Amino acid sequence: MSQIEITLPDGSKQLIPEGTRPIDVAKSLSPRLADAAIVAKVNGQLYDLTRPLESNAELQILTPKDPEALEVYRHSTAHLLAAAVLELYPETKLGIGPPIASGFYYDFDRATPFTPEDLEKIEKKMWEIQARHLPYERVYTKKEEGLRKYADAWMKCELIQERAGDVFSEYTLGPDFIDFCRGPHVPDTSKIKAFHLLSVAGAYWKGDEHNKQLQRIYGTAFFSKKELDDYLNRLEDAKRRDHRRLGKELELFTVNELVGAGLPLWLPKGATIRRVLEEYILEKERAAGYQHVYTPNLAKVELYERSGHWEHYHDSMFPPMDLETEKMVLRPMNCPHHILVYESRQHSYRDLPIRIAELGNQYRYERSGALSGLSRVRMMTLNDAHIFCTPDQIKQEFAGVLKLVEQAYRDLGITQYRYRLSLRDKADKAKYVDNDEMWELGERVLREAMDSLGLPYFSAPGEAAFYGPKLDIQFADVMGHEETYSTIQVDFHLPNQFGLTYVAADGKEHRPVIIHRAIVSTMERMISYLIELYAGAFPVWLAPIQATLLPITDRQADYARSVKAKLDEAGIRASLDDRNEKINLKIREAQLQKVPYMAVVGDREQQNNEVAVRHRKRGDQGARPVETFIAEIRALIDSKSVSD
Repeated sequence: MSQIEITLPDGSKQLIPEGTRPIDVAKSLSPRLADAAIVAKVNGQLYDLTRPLESNAELQILTPKDPEALEVYRHSTAHLLAAAVLELYPETKLGIGPPIASGFYYDFDRATPFTPEDLEKIEKKMWEIQARHLPYERVYTKKEEGLRKYADAWMKCELIQERAGDVFSEYTLGPDFIDFCRGPHVPDTSKIKAFHLLSVAGAYWKGDEHNKQLQRIYGTAFFSKKELDDYLNRLEDAKRRDHRRLGKELELFTVNELVGAGLPLWLPKGATIRRVLEEYILEKERAAGYQHVYTPNLAKVELYERSGHWEHYHDSMFPPMDLETEKMVLRPMNCPHHILVYESRQHSYRDLPIRIAELGNQYRYERSGALSGLSRVRMMTLNDAHIFCTPDQIKQEFAGVLKLVEQAYRDLGITQYRYRLSLRDKADKAKYVDNDEMWELGERVLREAMDSLGLPYFSAPGEAAFYGPKLDIQFADVMGHEETYSTIQVDFHLPNQFGLTYVAADGKEHRPVIIHRAIVSTMERMISYLIELYAGAFPVWLAPIQATLLPITDRQADYARSVKAKLDEAGIRASLDDRNEKINLKIREAQLQKVPYMAVVGDREQQNNEVAVRHRKRGDQGARPVETFIAEIRALIDSKSVSD
């Protein structure tokens, strides 16, 4: 038998018989390694542990310590799900079942909707199949034979037509289950130790709303029950914090089908939070030398053709409107308008930097399936600004933006974020504006600005915008998922597109650089994040109602009104519950509305010009003079305290 050479991760080499399986190599190295093995990696590609090695190769055995192993593990669990569904409901047609960041899913075509009770049955059946220790076996099928085999499985036929070569791979799971799949998979079902089915939802075939709607079962899987339980606990916490649920319960916003999906209506309490946030950021920007403008939500298509948005973002824009002889469109971004503000007069180098800011409405044509509460909407208000500066001012201005970001996040109590420095891929000349000198300048000064402030960051080559490097601010949610909430971008492209100039000290016209920045993202997205961060219990300075007056009986109603008037005069957002209800009910309802402070007033408090203070979490705080209570709340508001 011929020999092949394998190279192990430590650089050592071994000669082994051709056809040896990675699992056999693992056993020869260490029984413990073989027992922990999930999948192999051959020449950088994931590879079944039981698939024979055919030529010289670099070999790595992946265990639960390797992130890619979890992806394969979850993919195998998705096959286990499909096998269970077919055992229980053999008329079901299979779609696709990939691993995803939070677990896995499988799409099914079935006339009868899956119920929560069905999910319980399916999960039980999955455990039955798991206990059979069935191997995941890779087999090969000719395309023509495969199309005949899957003649009654319309989605599989479609996938084979689109993706399969003359011969393609399938995986069996016991004698009764086979699925078109490139793999790889775990060796057998005994490797799968912990999983749980989470939910069922509708999903269009291939994500296209013109295709048939399928049923998608979501699940998750981990290497241990403890990991699974920890995840499920975090999932319950995420449900408790879900801004869509809290937005309804706390009367912050609503969505009405007569207005349309992705177009939330801000209710008074939610509007109050938004207004406080807007006023906060406007004040910070004014102090930092920004000039605020108002620009139209509508413009000619020609403006976006000139900026390049029409070419690059056309699919995300609403269709144009014919207005007499002109085509008008809702703006997807504010930068072209701010450029026209800059362009409205000539500038000298002495004028720069010019910082133009706006709470600007933007419109994106998001697919209905992507919309979610406040976090994904079709109309959004961005805390937007554009800084027009000279190349040698980039570092200073960038650092100024970062200081503003850090201050805002401290005041908002946001701690779970990190900075991603998104750079170009130097090898991909077609993807980026071709100006090496400007790219090198931009990337260097961004690094220097971060370093000068002592802010940690990680680099992401290939993630830059086509027109310049950027700093993405990545927020983590309660599940640990990261998403970009704000971006600071250096732009060399649009100044050229619009022919922007300033007169330099040499008397000649030069191109400015644009820094695009949003400190707190869109109002919608930031408030959705804050709702979930605080589970609706906002810090006092952000809370829509900061204190509520609760008279015990009608006798104290007038006194309670007079106390509320004093709170109003002190700039404290206060409410009064003078209903003829028991005081415990009033307290309970105020707590459910997550009001920070309740001021209970009875005969004694009225007589002593006091209030009996209750905190939403700490309970009874005792009686104190009204002026003392006002001073305490004002101190929390003025200091932007986020402690509760």
